[in-house]
Amino acid sequence: QVQLVESGGGLVQPGGSLRLSCAASGSIFSIMGWYRQAPGKQRELVAIIGSSGGSTSYADSVKGRFTISRDNAKMVFLQMNSLKPEDTAVYYCYAQTAWRKNDYWGQGTQVTVSS
Repeated sequence: QVQLVESGGGLVQPGGSLRLSCAASGSIFSIMGWYRQAPGKQRELVAIIGSSGGSTSYADSVKGRFTISRDNAKMVFLQMNSLKPEDTAVYYCYAQTAWRKNDYWGQGTQVTVSS
């Protein structure tokens, strides 16, 4: 059974930083990443990273501020710097299984950027 468990969300002031972590289990994963969903908006891709960790892609809105990384096949991180109020959202960990290419999301962690 695939499980993705996020941690690290919270309340931070504008300009601050947070680091999200996601622990995946139950399969072997190729692509991993992070999505977010703000109130009243559709879920959007924030960043993804390939299985080797060498290939990354970011939404234009977070380029230069967020960094995605993974330290093994089942842990992925999102370092978020220079946070803005518009970054406020529920952040979801994402993983795709290597063999069947099935997509999975975690339960989400709230990030609130406010003074």
